[in-house]
Parts: sequence; structure tokens; C-alpha cells
Amino acid sequence: MLNVNDILETIKMIDEEYLDIRTITMGISLLDCMDTDIDKSCEKIKKKICSKAKDLVKVGNEFGKEYGIPVVNKRISVTPISMLVAVSGGDPVKYALTLEECAQELGVDFIGGFSALVQKGYASGDKELIEAIPEALAKTQHVCASVNVGSTKAGINMDAVKQMGQIVKECARLTKDDHCLGAAKLVVFCNAVEDNPFMAGAFHGVGEADCVINVGVSGPGVVRAVLSKADKNLPMDKIADLIKRTAFKITRMGQLVGTVASEKLGVPFGIVDLSLAPTPAIGDSVAYILEEMGLETCGAYGTTACLAMLNDAVKKGGVMATSNVGGLSGAFIPVSEDVGMIHAAKAGVLSLEKLEAMTAVCSVGLDMIVVPGDTSASVISGVIADEAAIGMVNSKTTAVRIIPAIGKEVGEEVDFGGLLGSGPVMPIRQTKNDVMINRGGRIPAPLQSLKN
Repeated sequence: MLNVNDILETIKMIDEEYLDIRTITMGISLLDCMDTDIDKSCEKIKKKICSKAKDLVKVGNEFGKEYGIPVVNKRISVTPISMLVAVSGGDPVKYALTLEECAQELGVDFIGGFSALVQKGYASGDKELIEAIPEALAKTQHVCASVNVGSTKAGINMDAVKQMGQIVKECARLTKDDHCLGAAKLVVFCNAVEDNPFMAGAFHGVGEADCVINVGVSGPGVVRAVLSKADKNLPMDKIADLIKRTAFKITRMGQLVGTVASEKLGVPFGIVDLSLAPTPAIGDSVAYILEEMGLETCGAYGTTACLAMLNDAVKKGGVMATSNVGGLSGAFIPVSEDVGMIHAAKAGVLSLEKLEAMTAVCSVGLDMIVVPGDTSASVISGVIADEAAIGMVNSKTTAVRIIPAIGKEVGEEVDFGGLLGSGPVMPIRQTKNDVMINRGGRIPAPLQSLKN
């Protein structure tokens, strides 16, 4: 039974504590759009996406008016485009331009799925798509790309890791006049999931239904507000309990949005992603949550332990609020999108090495990290390999979204605008690793891959 206090609490969360639905993402299968003629394939894609998602933006905007719940982003994810390239051949950039046309026509914020899954090796179409990523991202505004280079089951494809270091550099170079934005729209994954609603790594997996609605919630501001009112002497297990209760309330809202959106759009409800996704808004920060637990600045010793607890508590609370759990589910730590992380990085407390340690216990990985523009491709490949190893061994999703800022040095700032925020150029070790990266081959899967 709802009481007045519950309603007032939710209103306060939305008005004062930055609670919102970060995204409703429509996943659309393009398997039935494959054709040996690339132009025909593009025609089918445009027809299907524009038909399935024609009301997506309208329904997303109606939530704000009808329920008072802001839906910040409306997004689309599609079948990895490398699979269509395998059938059609031709220039993969054509597919990216088609996706961009769809995004502009529908008014969505992002469209993801210019992707390839190469954790065990390159299939037909994979190499062509990966090589086309820099040009595709440079020529489009709304298209996002991702490549999965490793998994717990398959190990790490080191040939792909080497190539992705070069691709990240090229993405930055081709968009150097636009704050190297191309690299900010590219994610390199290990253990990528098929139902992720968040960009830039979203794609619609082959095991998914023809069309689904996935929801991502943003609530760091709410969790922080709850902890700020708690007694400073409260034991950590009590803090965890407070986070669980708050995560439950946040996720219930995601469940409501997913259920209603599914009904209005006439497509199945996929999942609610339990992730805490920050924004550049003051107060809407995962770093500030960690600081409310008792750290002077995010990055201090104890940060990894606090983040591990936060991640676990969010999942425990959220899983009770919905039976449709999926995506990445945990706490995100994108540096440029989190005002607390930005502050910690500028202060020199939060280093790349500390962030890497944090990725072992939270969602995703090294996210929206800006590094000097002269960082070599092999160093970037090394970062990708390290992060993939953490994901592979821990049976979790890890990723790298790193931006070499062309012409910028440590301490300077890059402003991406909007949701991507701004961030300082962080120091990165330039120690050479070329011999290791050039070896290629595959790092074998760990023993826990043999669970069968």
C-alpha cells in the first residue's frame, strides 16, 4: 500500500537528487535485413528500424509529462553490423551512414551496433568492419561502435587487441577538430553482453528477440543523498543496507518504465540494467558516494573496497525490484562523465592504475579516460589487454573507452559537451611494450572456462 511519504520521497528524488531514467533502448534484430547486395540490405535496415522505432522518442517524452519521470536518452541498438558485412561485402561505412539516417529521422540520441565479436578470431566481415570504424565514426554523429576482443570462455584475441590500439588512435586523429570525439564513441570489450542499454557499447545480441525494450536507470545522486544523512559512525554493513533499500526504490521505477514502454510500443520488455550511471551534473556522482562512505577523495586507499560494497549492494537491492535483470548492472566509473572523478583526477589522487584496480570490482572498466595525444597505439593496446585480462579471469564484463587527445598534454582539459562531459588529460606510462603486443596470437582462456 502506497502512502503519501513514499510519493513525496520519489518526487524529491527526481527534483533534487537527479533521479532519472538514463535511457530506454530499443534493441532491433537486423538478421532478416541481410542481403548479398549492400544497397538492398541498407534499404531493408532503414525500413525496419524506422518502422519499429517510429514511436520510441514520443513514448519516452510522454513519460516526463504523464509520470513526472524524466527519460534522458532514447536509443537504439542493432545486430552487430559485421554479420551483415559478411553477407553483403562492400564498404561497411554505408551501413553506418544508413544507421545515422535512421537516428536523424527518428530523433534518437544514439544508435549502437557498428560492432564485431572477435574474441576467438576473425570471421568473414569482421576485419572489414573494424578497419571501417574510424571513418564510420568520423562521418556520423549518433553511431556508436564496439568490438569484443576477449571472453572467459575463449581467452583474449591479441591480434584484435593490437588492431584496436591502432583503431582508437585513428578514431581520435580523424576527429581531432571535434575534441577527438570518434574515440569517445568506441568501446573495446571483454565478455560483452547482448542486452546492454548503455552506449557506446550497446548492440543487440543474436540470442535476443526480434525487438525488445531495455531500460537503464541513473541514481547516484539519490544514493549519495541517503548516505549524506547517515551517521558518520554507522558500520559498513548498515551502509550497505541503506544502499540496498535505495537501489530497490530506484529499480522499481525502471521496472515501471520498462513495463509501460513495452505496452505502448507493442514490443517485449527486455531488461532493467541495475547500473548506477553518473552524469556531469553536480551531485550525480559515483565518486561522491564513495566519499560519503568516509574517503577524503575518490582514489584514496579504501576506494576499491567501498566500490566493491556499493556494486554488490546495488545488485542485491535491484534484483528484488525486477525479475528482468540484465545489461551490465553495477556502478559505472566514466571519468569525464562524473564530476567527482574529474575532481579526483585533477587533484592527482585518481590515477589510471587506481582506476584499473577499481574495474576489478565494478561494472565495465576504464571509461572515458583522456590521455595525451602522442600516446602510442601499442600502449593503448596494452591498456586494452590488461583490462580484458581482468574481465576474463573474473568472469565479468570489462571495457576500455580511452581518448588520445591529439595536441593535448597532461593537465589540459577536453570538453566533449552534453552527457559525455569533460575531463583532464591523465598521465599514462609510456614505457614500451611493442614486442609483447606484436606477438599476436591468443591468450588462452583461464581454467574457470571449463565449468561444463
